Amino acid sequence: MLIIGIAGGTGSGKTTVVNEIIARLNKADVAVIPQDAYYRDNSHLPIDQRQKINFDHPDSIEFELLIDNIKKLKNGESVHQPLYSYLTCTRFDETVVIKPQKVVIIEGILCLQPEELRKLMDIKIFVDCAADVRLSRVIRRDIIERGRDVIKVLQRYEETVRPSHLQFIEPTKRFADIIVPEGGENKVAINIITQYIKKHLHDNP
Repeated sequence: MLIIGIAGGTGSGKTTVVNEIIARLNKADVAVIPQDAYYRDNSHLPIDQRQKINFDHPDSIEFELLIDNIKKLKNGESVHQPLYSYLTCTRFDETVVIKPQKVVIIEGILCLQPEELRKLMDIKIFVDCAADVRLSRVIRRDIIERGRDVIKVLQRYEETVRPSHLQFIEPTKRFADIIVPEGGENKVAINIITQYIKKHLHDNP
């Protein structure tokens, strides 16, 4: 099993990079584990408090469960991945069964932050992108997908997203084996990564 970690700031293009890699591989060989699915359940908090949670802080993620699930996948066991709602800031009762695959991709802004998780990865990738581009993508996504208005998005960016990026996310770039500037637009980097994966699969059938 080849375990790949793909990190980068909010709106940097991580998901696009993941999709571009998967498009070049046999989909049946790949499992994607989104770090976002492991946000802690906040159903015990009133909705107004949930909306104030800093989701760019490592404490907001149940890394213990994510690490446990990756270890089980490495051991050939299926796992039950949580499902998380950004609208309610809570977990659904349902889970998704993830089976062990030849390639497991862990994708998320902070997935290179915990040392124990990094040690489970064979390739560590950081998707880099200019701050103004990330901000425009965050505004568009949060309005369309998460029901926020522009003022709230900008307020959240200034109060939590930018400070947390500088404190927790950007420093993990030094742990990366590969840095991908411009995200999914960087076809050269994606092709190099894909060729590495294909060679690994060929050498480890």
